[in-house]
This record gives sequence, structure tokens and C-alpha cells, in this order.
Amino acid sequence: MMIRYASYFMAALLPLLLFRWFAPASIGEIDFWLLWLLAMVLVSLPIIYAEIALAYRSTEAPVAGMQKLTREADASPLWRSFSWLAALVSIVIAALVISGASEGILSALTALDSSPAIPGFALAAGLMVISVLLSLLGVAPLPIGLGLMVIGLVMGVVGGVPSVNFAMTDIGLSEWAHAVALALVSVGAGTGLYWFGQHLVTKQAITAVDDSQLDANSVRAAKNAQLSNYRATKLVLPIWLLQLVVGMVALFISGLALPPIGQLLYWVGVIFVASYLLHYAAQQLAHKFGLIVSLLITLVIGLVLVIALPTAWLVGILVIISTIAVLLLAIFAGWRMKISHLRKSLNFSNEGLYNLWRIAIRLVVPLALILALIGWVMQWLS
Repeated sequence: MMIRYASYFMAALLPLLLFRWFAPASIGEIDFWLLWLLAMVLVSLPIIYAEIALAYRSTEAPVAGMQKLTREADASPLWRSFSWLAALVSIVIAALVISGASEGILSALTALDSSPAIPGFALAAGLMVISVLLSLLGVAPLPIGLGLMVIGLVMGVVGGVPSVNFAMTDIGLSEWAHAVALALVSVGAGTGLYWFGQHLVTKQAITAVDDSQLDANSVRAAKNAQLSNYRATKLVLPIWLLQLVVGMVALFISGLALPPIGQLLYWVGVIFVASYLLHYAAQQLAHKFGLIVSLLITLVIGLVLVIALPTAWLVGILVIISTIAVLLLAIFAGWRMKISHLRKSLNFSNEGLYNLWRIAIRLVVPLALILALIGWVMQWLS
């Protein structure tokens, strides 16, 4: 049951996790809200459709799925780098939120006059180890993390929601860059999380076949049933709309001040959620290295990120890697995949919707991403 709703848990959690690093200093910037909504429609929505389509076409997790799809499309193995970048993006997100958790926990403990005499990077390293251990539980930590985060936020809301003064500001490439980054990270675009989630659901349905009938024909029949009784829109729109609603809520409360106990609950919840991101990354690496080695690789990369790099650098790395991953996914789905394969996988109700999606994934998404990268470079240079 938990596996079936993993994608929806992540859709609700990612905006709550990441908005604080990408929202503008003033939440009342109407133009930023409009740009974010535009990026959600033009960039995030087509990418989620692409992820779900590739998940159903491959019937495998991202790493194994990209190997199958590149062979099917007679494409270069270079395109398989998307799946490895997606796993790396998940580790970077986990490292970013764990670094934030270490700072938040120390701040809350200081307010409670019980701050331990340890540096922030040491606490972050310890939290990373705990998250990797929790990752062995798979999907189970997600509802616990969501519950703790919501309780912490409710405690902050009870204390009063900050007032917002709305105003229009100047629009530039830098603002577009922030809006696109926020749209990407808040929906998990480029991470392959929804691809992975749909793979788990399909795998669960196949393994649910009675053991006495578990032969090649029954497995094939179970796969065919999964692939024939769905429309991509039925999966994509609930996820995207949930992200849109939670994203709006997260924007309003991004400046919310939490009481010390609320902070502790919120950040402990973040650790539980980060464990699922690390679980996903380790599962992808395990396709090549095996589970034990992949857990060690995930732990080492995570420790290096939280110990050696400040959060500002982690944000920059996340922006660059996630943008490249999404760009690879968009070009592969739009230009390298066979049209007939994608049309069957998306299963739109009419041809017009498919044509709109294809224009978006081929032209609109790459152009929007390139402009966003230019905006980030301009901001970093300035």
C-alpha cells in the first residue's frame, strides 16, 4: 500500500523541503509567482509526462530502463548518463536538506539552552549516517517524515503567519532562472523519482501474481495488464496538481518562524524524508555495483557533500546537475525516442494533446532550461 502512494508523498514533500533555498527574499513578488506558474506549466508538466512515459515503456527502474530504451531507440549509451545524474541529484538534495537540518537542529537546541558542543558539519555527518541507515527501510519513513514536518509547520502557523505585501518587481533572466529551478526541484524533475515510483508499483503488481501461476506467461500478462489499463494523464495530473497546491502553500509559509520544538520536529521529519532519497539513489547504483557497495558509495558521496561544501555551493551544484539531467531527458524523449513508442506510452485522449506535448518537450523545455542556465551564470558572475 505504501509503495503505491510513494510518488504522491514525494510530490507533497519536495516543495516543503526545497522552497526555502529558491524562493525570493520577498514572497510578495507577484512577477516571480507568475514566472513560477509559467515554468510549472511549460517545463515541469512536460517533463513529468516524459518520465511517466519512459517508465511505462521500459517497465524498469531508471538505470535499467535507460539501458533498455537506448537499445530500443538505437541511441548512444551517452544518454544513459541521465539515470546516473538522476541518482546524483537525489544525493545532492538529501545532502542539502541534511545540511539545513543540522543548522536548524542546532538553532532549536540553542534556543532551548541545550546546544551540544559539536560543530555543525559533525552533526550533519552524523545525520547523513542515520539517513543512510533509515534508507534500508525503503518507503516506510516517508509518511513519518511528512507527519513530523506538518506538525512542526502547524506549530509555527499557530504562532502567526507572516503578512505578505504583494508588489510587481522588475523581471529578468535571473528571476526566470530562480523560477525554473524552483519549478524543477519542487516537482523532482530530473531525479527519476516518479519513474522509480511507477516501477515499484508495476513490480508490486507483478509479484502479487499467485506463486503457483508465476511462470513466464503470467508475468507477461501482468505486465501487459499494467501497460494497457492506464493513461499517463491519470498519473501525471494528480501529482502535478498536488505539487502546485503544496508549492503555493510552501511559498506563503517560507518565511514562517517555528518555535524550537516545532523546528526539532520539522527537521527530524526532514531526515526521514532524506532517507528515501538516499534509498532511491542506492537502488539505482545497485544495478551496477550491488547493494552493499552502492550503500557505501551513497554514504561516502553524501558525507563529502555535507562536510566539505557549504549549503550555497550545494544549491549551485543542484541547479547545474538537475538542469543538465532534465535537458538530457527532454532531448532523449523528444528527439531520440520513436514517435510510435511514446504515443502508446502517453496514451493521450486525442492527437492534439500529444502534438502539444511533443512541441513542448522538443523545443520549449530545452529553450527554457538554456535561458535559466544563462540567468544563473549571470547571477553568479555578478
